[in-house]
Amino acid sequence: MLNVLFKKPWLASLEEGPEAAGPTLIQNEASVVSPGTELAILSGGEGWAPLPYVPGYGSVGRVLQAGPDCARRGIQEGDRVFTYGKHAERVASDCVLVPVPEGLAPERAVLARMAAVSITSTRVSDIEFGDDVLVVGAGLVGLFAAQLARLSGASVSVVDVAERRRAVAAACGAERCFSPGPGLYDELRAATGGELFHAVIEATGNPAAAEEAIRYVGRQGELILLGSPRGPRQADLTPLLNRIHLCPDVVTVKGAHEWRFPTLRDDFVKHSLERNVELILRAIASGRLLAEPLLTHVVPPSACVSVYAGLKDAKDSYLGVVYDWRKR
Repeated sequence: MLNVLFKKPWLASLEEGPEAAGPTLIQNEASVVSPGTELAILSGGEGWAPLPYVPGYGSVGRVLQAGPDCARRGIQEGDRVFTYGKHAERVASDCVLVPVPEGLAPERAVLARMAAVSITSTRVSDIEFGDDVLVVGAGLVGLFAAQLARLSGASVSVVDVAERRRAVAAACGAERCFSPGPGLYDELRAATGGELFHAVIEATGNPAAAEEAIRYVGRQGELILLGSPRGPRQADLTPLLNRIHLCPDVVTVKGAHEWRFPTLRDDFVKHSLERNVELILRAIASGRLLAEPLLTHVVPPSACVSVYAGLKDAKDSYLGVVYDWRKR
């Protein structure tokens, strides 16, 4: 069985690996690349994913062998399903397993994995109809977060260094797009009539960006940490802490890591990873949540070397990357 393998730092390849084994077996059609997480693993800097490592965040494929979880969901052999699968020809599902709506192409459906990360930002926030929301970082996670905030009734602005990504954000409904720079704070104040933002969603995972982003939160607003922080940062924390502690600012800081929710639906919780994916797939299928503008590359897995080089060195061009396992 073929899979993408990170052999050692900055060396990816397509290799023969052990056959997937489990109660539910899926023939992959598409798997989505998570740029931030996978580049962090490929660098050798993620202790939870020691190299060599088979990466992968989410996949879509056909059920070859239906296990007990399929019966619970009414899934039969031959059905197309979404799961938290790796970059491999076949995966054994041991996590989220959700039917894909009829007519939704695998390369679009699999982007639901990234939106499932993004939705946590609106789940944990107090974003309401009429709020001004700023998203810092227009990668896949930030762009889906911006759309989800807009679907919640907010007026959404986006900040990103890349002109192309700002253009994608505008195409997905962002009302205002800004480039970072010395005059950004004044631009944001002017755009919001001096009030700044009810919520700022930090989607880059850069600690320096989070430290700066709290300046853009208005009085009694909230900073949502959506991107997982990576890398060292030395700074004077007093200004940040004062914005949280002192009146009249009293800014609230919230973590928005997706795994704060239980995996499966049950009778005792409203939100779960499974339900989040169901809702996202439905929204993508209906066109309420746009996936097509975010999809920049659909490539065979044999292109993995160029994919990770592009994600690392050509961030303007590489945004939504999907491996097509039908073209292995």
